[in-house]
Amino acid sequence: MEKHVAAPIRQDRDAMGELFIWTDIDPAHEDDFNQWYDREHMAERAGIAGFRWARRYRAPHGERRYLALYRTESLHVFGSPAYRQAFEHQTPWSLTNFARMRDTNRRVSVVSPLAGAGTGAALGLLPLGSVETAARAAALAESVLNIDGVLALRVLTPDPDLSTPLPSEDPATRTLEPVLLVDATTEPAAAAAVRLVAEQLELSSEQARTFHLLWDLRSDDLPPAR
Repeated sequence: MEKHVAAPIRQDRDAMGELFIWTDIDPAHEDDFNQWYDREHMAERAGIAGFRWARRYRAPHGERRYLALYRTESLHVFGSPAYRQAFEHQTPWSLTNFARMRDTNRRVSVVSPLAGAGTGAALGLLPLGSVETAARAAALAESVLNIDGVLALRVLTPDPDLSTPLPSEDPATRTLEPVLLVDATTEPAAAAAVRLVAEQLELSSEQARTFHLLWDLRSDDLPPAR
């Protein structure tokens, strides 16, 4: 029987990139926060040259209930003039909501696809601690795909120089660690996947999270910039 060779965990800037924003918001400002994402911020970011898509997720409970992900052609996009212009010249609505975010993790990460394909209605997330542990997680990918409802797995590995923190994260105490993301058709399937990986790697399952997809915006679906 042919032995499966796990996909490598990439850390180079030629790989696909993903901007990862995991945050919470004061319930008093939650409606405005969601309107800002839905009416301005998602399309603004997805429209930057080199971006492929933007996705938003919400967790049913727990801390940091909101997750936003933005895929780019490579990590070089985050050094492009178009991205720097957007990042350094935020709209007033953006500045207001950045100041309201709580306990935010902003990471610019290298994407390492492990197995499978597709976008599910649910997403599982598991912090992995180190690149070495991420490599061990990659070796489990095919067995995780055997769980009914699991579609695809990938690892995001933060780039330290590009992962500039937002105001609500203390740079002195933040931890830049790889995370496993699992696309699945249901939250129970996503939960089973990250729980299995946590058990196999002897990681705390308390760090695992599941989210449901709020919406997916592909850059190609946006009208051409004027």
